[in-house]
Amino acid sequence: MADTGARLVDVDCLTKAFGSVAAVNGVSFHVNRGEVLGFLGPNGAGKSTTMKMITGYLSPTSGTARIGGADVRTEPRAVKSRIGYLPEGAPLYGDMTPEAYLDFSARIRGLKGDDRQRRVRDVIARLQLEEVLHRRIETLSKGFKRRLGLAQALVHDPEVLILDEPTDGLDPNQKHAVRKLIAEIKTDKAIVISTHLLEEVDAICDRAIIIDHGVLVGEGTPAELRARAENHNAVALALPMQNGAKAAKVIGAMPEIARVVPTASGNMMTLIAYPKDHVFAADIVAARLRSEGIDFHELHTEAGRLDLVFRQLTIQRQVA
Repeated sequence: MADTGARLVDVDCLTKAFGSVAAVNGVSFHVNRGEVLGFLGPNGAGKSTTMKMITGYLSPTSGTARIGGADVRTEPRAVKSRIGYLPEGAPLYGDMTPEAYLDFSARIRGLKGDDRQRRVRDVIARLQLEEVLHRRIETLSKGFKRRLGLAQALVHDPEVLILDEPTDGLDPNQKHAVRKLIAEIKTDKAIVISTHLLEEVDAICDRAIIIDHGVLVGEGTPAELRARAENHNAVALALPMQNGAKAAKVIGAMPEIARVVPTASGNMMTLIAYPKDHVFAADIVAARLRSEGIDFHELHTEAGRLDLVFRQLTIQRQVA
């Protein structure tokens, strides 16, 4: 029986092997109703393979995935009825029109009569497809094809959305519109978004997981992941060149600071002071410089960058 509680996606030790190669190796995570999960990883990390297993398009070698309590192995029809899936590349029927394609998509999902027409009209409006409704799909731009693929994933109003690169090929305005749409509809859904765009994680994701070589290597909220970045709470200073060497020596001698990296530019110098254990050190650095009579023009604390965390977690595994 389906679980009507908060957890709509439950993945436990999911594994997929192709011969001797484990494309996905023991990945576990969950997504609650009202939550958008970002799914990150380098090319070939196993993201698309994981999504195909979750949606029932690829059988796992071992492990389980449940959608609303339905098991992808034993209840594939129940799983597919609850999922809206936008696969990589958004494969479409090129000889159909968007209107015919969406009507077809609604029919095969069991929508009938006025309800089918209402749902088709709704996704056409939400994805702003009116101007291309009667054109052959093969003539559409990449952006329109991507929006049409998203429309078919939404047409039956599923509880769970599995979206592989949903904003791929969209211009900045279209990306904004899709992100706004996801924020509007997420209240009663669980949404998984595979993306290479780290800005997308900040813009729409409540949590994110990072996989590399089929293994989960990091997870947390965007803020929690940024806190793992090497530059989290690093103190950045801009000061005149003549004060740079002395300031670097003074800051570098502080017990709270692990290292100082100077960068010269014209008659100015930038210092980045990396605190031990990511402690907040801006106030004590500023106070120490003032006590030494060292003038500085600017001082701020780095929040930590997702791209650095991504590189730390994935490159470290490659080196290891």
